[in-house]
Amino acid sequence: MTKQQTIENYLDMKKWVWMGLMCLLWYPAAQAQPVMNLKECLQIGIENNYDLRISRNEQRVSDNNLSLGNAGFLPVLDASAGLSTSNSNSDQYPADEGETEVLRNSNTNTLTAGVDLNWTLFEGFKVQTNYKRLKELKSIGELNTQFDIENFIADFTSEYYNYVQQAIRMRNLRHAVDLSRERLRIVESRYQIGSLSRLDLQQARVDFNADSSQLIQQYEVLHTSRIRLNQMMGMENVEQPLFVSDTDIVFNDALSKEELFRDMMAKNTSLQLSEKNRLLGTLDLKTLQSRNYPYLRLNAGYGFSDYRYNKGTWDKQRNWGPNIGLTLGFNIFDGFNRKREQKNARITMENRQLELDRLKLSLQSDFSNMWMAYKNNILLTQFEEESLRNALLNYEIAMDRYKLGDLSGILLREAQNSLLEAEQRLLTARYRTKLYEISLMLISGKVDEYLN
Repeated sequence: MTKQQTIENYLDMKKWVWMGLMCLLWYPAAQAQPVMNLKECLQIGIENNYDLRISRNEQRVSDNNLSLGNAGFLPVLDASAGLSTSNSNSDQYPADEGETEVLRNSNTNTLTAGVDLNWTLFEGFKVQTNYKRLKELKSIGELNTQFDIENFIADFTSEYYNYVQQAIRMRNLRHAVDLSRERLRIVESRYQIGSLSRLDLQQARVDFNADSSQLIQQYEVLHTSRIRLNQMMGMENVEQPLFVSDTDIVFNDALSKEELFRDMMAKNTSLQLSEKNRLLGTLDLKTLQSRNYPYLRLNAGYGFSDYRYNKGTWDKQRNWGPNIGLTLGFNIFDGFNRKREQKNARITMENRQLELDRLKLSLQSDFSNMWMAYKNNILLTQFEEESLRNALLNYEIAMDRYKLGDLSGILLREAQNSLLEAEQRLLTARYRTKLYEISLMLISGKVDEYLN
């Protein structure tokens, strides 16, 4: 064995050891890991994802804010107590020019306690409007959580099928390496008997190394997708293995355009949120219009006062008892601010209606583009399936001719590359069709069907 052959064998051995280690690292404890489908992964993600947990907590805040007291229906009751002391000097001059009374270091200790009730009985229907506004804010909180969940389902499902796509791509690259290895074996055998040149051998090794390099890079791509899925599921160990049951990308090619469009106009969460914002603008105007009415407020309380003197006619004095009163008022003039604010509120209402109309038009445009891309990629997938069948048949014929010595290594390599490219194009077409399917389900408010 020559020195050059020894070096080549050593490099080949290192390469196979490295690829073996990669396989071991990629599939740790495969038998102990459960295989999960999309629904199971989504359920874990919806439960553990940190963004969704934050969103649900924000919804709880809006739920808690819906109360009669927060709207202003209930009175405010305050209890207070105080203790004070004072030291004073005084000179009292009688009107009849009698003897002046002089008081020095007169101490007064005062103890007070009481409860006060304040209740707005009427303020131009402001309280009722506030309660309606809080109900709408509660509904908006629920819609925001629903919006986040729907987007999470769409994003996770897209990444899930990207993971499936990358796994299939790695399988295709493994197959390409196997084909290159078989070609290298044939070339080495013929080189040993002198029927092929050293150039043929070196080219076969270059092609084999190139395919092996792509396979090693694909491990990294697949690893990145797995980390992303574990992160979205809120896993503590983002590097833990993930085994999914899907081994191919299957899309629904029977979606109904009319049904999806109808559901979009009725169920789209962004559209519902925009409608709620428009309603909030109407309620804001009603709140401002409440200032056009008088207000009526009830004030009541019960107080106790205790005074202690060290000088003077009285040694101590106590007062206690209830008090009650009504206040009726009306703002006559406030510098035209009320009129200005109500005019601005009407402009805001008009803008929110325009925003709603703009969103409807935007959704219709997006839907039309998505549907066109969805149908186009279905057609493209059908063409790529036929191309793959032809590429596979072409490679089998080329390989048979190569084994017979009737075809050059370069032409065999071209047939092999054509097969790999056909596999990749078909995989890409299927994945893109799945992405457009997910987008259509999201925009029509039906993306939660992936949980079923």
